[in-house]
Amino acid sequence: MQRARTEHTEKAWAAIMMAPAVLVLAAVALYPTLASIWLSFHRLILVFHEQRFVGFENYAFLVKDARFFGALGHTAYFTVLSVTAELVLGLGLALFLQAGPPARTLLRAAILVPWAIPTVVSARMWAWFFTQQGDGLLAALGARDIAWLGTPGYAMHAAILVDVWKTTPFVALLLLTGLVGIPPAIYDAAAIDGASRLRTLFRITLPLVRPVFVVTALLRALDAFRVFDVVYVLTEGGPANTTETLSVYAYKTMMRAGDFGYGSALSVMTFICVLFLAAGYFAWARWEENR
Repeated sequence: MQRARTEHTEKAWAAIMMAPAVLVLAAVALYPTLASIWLSFHRLILVFHEQRFVGFENYAFLVKDARFFGALGHTAYFTVLSVTAELVLGLGLALFLQAGPPARTLLRAAILVPWAIPTVVSARMWAWFFTQQGDGLLAALGARDIAWLGTPGYAMHAAILVDVWKTTPFVALLLLTGLVGIPPAIYDAAAIDGASRLRTLFRITLPLVRPVFVVTALLRALDAFRVFDVVYVLTEGGPANTTETLSVYAYKTMMRAGDFGYGSALSVMTFICVLFLAAGYFAWARWEENR
């Protein structure tokens, strides 16, 4: 009886302690989300002082909007390439740091520099780099005369490069936390059995770090799918909308065209796509657990 009363008291105190965080989360996340959903059912153009309920009319137009599907394709392309590159490079960097190079502590701090720089600042720095004239790295690579940010095909990959440069250190540190959790005795046993480094990597390291690897991939995919600042600072979605992502398209629709109703519908669809990514991960995790 006393034990049940104690557990009830602990649960009550836990609820009280969590209440402020839940209220803050509801204020900064839940309310804006619900407001966007509500606005997506309206035609709201501030310039013309027009506001009326239109139901699913915005969504009916969205499924026929070729620009929306183009932005969706650009977003998916950006997400797949950037996350894949970040995971590969981040794993290599994490393995290097795990090996205990000289000045390892200094290196761990140094690799965080790109991640610590605000995204807008780093994007503006790279924009200058891509548009510089004269001698430099681009000239050394024979690519000085290419309009990186003004040529379809090049512009998207320039944005991906900036995102990979900035985010790879974050991915590396996340993967490093998984690597340091592997008991050294396992590697000692593999060495005694004569396993090569490549075999040890694929048979021991990667399987054991897989949970951290998958979670890191999910976090980066969710973040990359909502990309806005890098693309907007570099190209504003150009040239000819070839780098326009869902977030950039929604921003232009609301802030430039002034159509907050359709812009909200685009934002809701972006949110739904992110939910599908998260739901797919949890479904896969449950399948892995039960098989």
